[in-house]
Amino acid sequence: MKLFQNLSKSIKPKTPFSIFTKNLSTFPPDSKNITNDLISIFTKQPFCPNNPALESLAPLLNNKIVETVLNGLKNWKTALIFFTWASNQGPYKHNIYTYNAMASILSRARQNAPMRALYMNVVTSRCSMTPGALGFLIRCLGSAGLVVEANLLFDQVQKMGLCMPNSYSYNCLLEVLSKSNYIDLVEMRLIEMSDRGWDFDKYTLTPVLQVYCNAAKFDKALDVFNEIHDRGWVDEYVFSILVLAFSRWSKVDKACELIETMEDRNVRLNKKTFCSLIHGFVKESRVDKGLQLFDKMKKYGFAPDISLYDVLIGGLCENNDVKEALCLYSEMKGFKIQPDVRIVTKLISSFSKEEELTCFLKEMHQDMDPKALTLLYNSVLNSLVDNGSVHKAYHLLQTVMGGNYIGDDEIVKLFTDNEMDPPNITTFSIVINGLIKTGDLDLAVGLLRDMARIGCKPDLHLYNNLIDGLCTSNRLQESFGLLQEMEESGFEPTSFTNNCIFGCLCRREDISGALHLLKKMRVHGHMPWIKHSTSMVKELCKHGKAVEASKFLEDMAEEGFQPDIVAYSACLDGLIKIQKVDPALKLFQYICARGYCPDVVAYNILIKGLCKAQRIAEAQKLLHEMEGKGLVPSVVTYNTLIDGLCKNDHLEEAMLFLSRMFGKEREPNVITYSTLIDGLCNAGRPDDALVLWNEMGRKGCTPTSVAYMAFIHGLCNCGKPTEALVALREMEEKEMKPDTYVYVALLSAFLVDSNQLLAFEVLEEMVDKGKFPDLHDKNHFIVRDAILKLSEDARTSSNVKNLLTKGSIPTMSLSEIGNEGGF
Repeated sequence: MKLFQNLSKSIKPKTPFSIFTKNLSTFPPDSKNITNDLISIFTKQPFCPNNPALESLAPLLNNKIVETVLNGLKNWKTALIFFTWASNQGPYKHNIYTYNAMASILSRARQNAPMRALYMNVVTSRCSMTPGALGFLIRCLGSAGLVVEANLLFDQVQKMGLCMPNSYSYNCLLEVLSKSNYIDLVEMRLIEMSDRGWDFDKYTLTPVLQVYCNAAKFDKALDVFNEIHDRGWVDEYVFSILVLAFSRWSKVDKACELIETMEDRNVRLNKKTFCSLIHGFVKESRVDKGLQLFDKMKKYGFAPDISLYDVLIGGLCENNDVKEALCLYSEMKGFKIQPDVRIVTKLISSFSKEEELTCFLKEMHQDMDPKALTLLYNSVLNSLVDNGSVHKAYHLLQTVMGGNYIGDDEIVKLFTDNEMDPPNITTFSIVINGLIKTGDLDLAVGLLRDMARIGCKPDLHLYNNLIDGLCTSNRLQESFGLLQEMEESGFEPTSFTNNCIFGCLCRREDISGALHLLKKMRVHGHMPWIKHSTSMVKELCKHGKAVEASKFLEDMAEEGFQPDIVAYSACLDGLIKIQKVDPALKLFQYICARGYCPDVVAYNILIKGLCKAQRIAEAQKLLHEMEGKGLVPSVVTYNTLIDGLCKNDHLEEAMLFLSRMFGKEREPNVITYSTLIDGLCNAGRPDDALVLWNEMGRKGCTPTSVAYMAFIHGLCNCGKPTEALVALREMEEKEMKPDTYVYVALLSAFLVDSNQLLAFEVLEEMVDKGKFPDLHDKNHFIVRDAILKLSEDARTSSNVKNLLTKGSIPTMSLSEIGNEGGF
């Protein structure tokens, strides 16, 4: 509805309708002239909503004129503007036929948003309609993929008394529902239709058959087909639905049985279904059945085309049935169908031995004119490239052009000893494209030069492929040289050409070069590919150049190319990472002002930046703004805010967010719980942390090793080493390996708790598991002091001596302790 309201603001009439009523009664309008005038005004660019002519034409509107104008407008946007303008010219009111004319235009253009708004307008305006008009509108909604809306409209018009659907209306709805595989709704509407006394006809049961076939409901599809057959309604279309379904279900034999059964009843397949089945059978590796159908098709008088020969010969070659494939190849000649490179390539590739291939080529080239010989030559090159022998194809091409070939190759002799046309653009394209794929760009460019030498001109496609290959390999200067050569040859760069170079410039982070090319692209009407500009922004931000990235996006917009929200989000993230929070907020406001709707990801980036900068109130304000726009905060959103609140001593607020997550059906994850547990430990609330830890387990949220280590460290800091040791044992049972700092935290906590025995147990475990910190680790001196304390305690001193004797403690630490401890 907003779409129509926004349009209405700019095209409402200035002159009231009432002043024209007298003129209308005296001078009947000329409808044809009015229609032509309206079409002329609305198609003239730029369209002016304040055109004085519109004021004089508005009172003359009627439904027939509006419908005719809509049908005369070729552009859906123009039609929508006119339709909305007419909507506001009171007392004129749209009827179902003008609505349907607009619906037909929007559905053909696949414009779902305005189509949905139109549907809502039909309902809210309480527009009455005939059953036929209802069916037409339902089909339009279905064509646009708005199946739910079509189904809802069907019920709404009945409840509001706007239409009483008949069997035709139901048939239209069933057709729409079946195409989208709404099998339950189809069955419900079918029962409803029967209960209301509407008889089923062929057009009722056909979509039912279709939906059962699509859903692979084998038994139900057969029941419907039998009913259609018993009523004498089976035609080629109905027959094809079931046969093609058998093919899709891989029931090839059943499909063939059905074909024979229906033939006995004088129902035959059409050519389109024959072709689809043959393709399907070959795809299912049932070339035998495909060939049977192919023969049957020819008996019915349908002329085969090259695509059928292509698929059948390809299937036979894959099955190594070269003999049968060659028979089909010979048959093609009888139908005067000229084989293309694809077919000949498949045949050539099917020979496992070079002698067989040579023999085949010799047989083929007999009686061939130079043009046909070139086709055969191209097929050989194509086969070599497809089989990975690109260099062999390259040398064969060089030999044919007059180069020296070292060796005794029968295939080479075959083409050099016979007169044939010079290599053509196809010949060079096959080999050059193969070389590009293997990265042999120097050889590819060299072949391009050879083309010029023999007078064969490259085409646009070949230039584009080479430029793309060079740009992908970061050979920018050569790309520019090739571009200049291409333009001098009379070829205008395409959008693909410019985007290849634009992508290379973006990967190089060449901002000035990219902007210069954008100016050129704007002149030619070429749009830059979003992936390249986004890549530029990400690369700049990765190297700390987020400010430059922001300026690049601004310059792009000034050139008329609006960047994608993904690129803006990447730039926001880059600014946040270099602590440019205020510029990030400014960019965000700019994005919103330009009509963008930032997504949850963009909001999360800003919220994270604000929390990191300890601007929690602003972060919470952004959350409210986000929710006000209808965006649903993600778990990442809540986790970011919870982390910020915990680190800024707003623990109670953080706990409230946990409750909000449950209320919003956003399941907290291990990061949520770990952050809160860490916050509770840091706040000296270990008992609450333990409660939350246990709750996390009850909720089915499995702690990670990182969560365990953070929890153990937090409990140790709060003077709860016994509980921390229990968590350590749980962690070890789950085969998770703690880091050194976990053992150090436990060791220190037990010493503070005067529990030297458990402290030594932790020390011994740390040594046994190879987690003793080395001399460069900050924890080394903490452990050294702990060992000193344990050596001074009578309960553990002998155990420490044993570790010293075994050499379990690193030598450097032993000497230090020996000096300080006196042993």
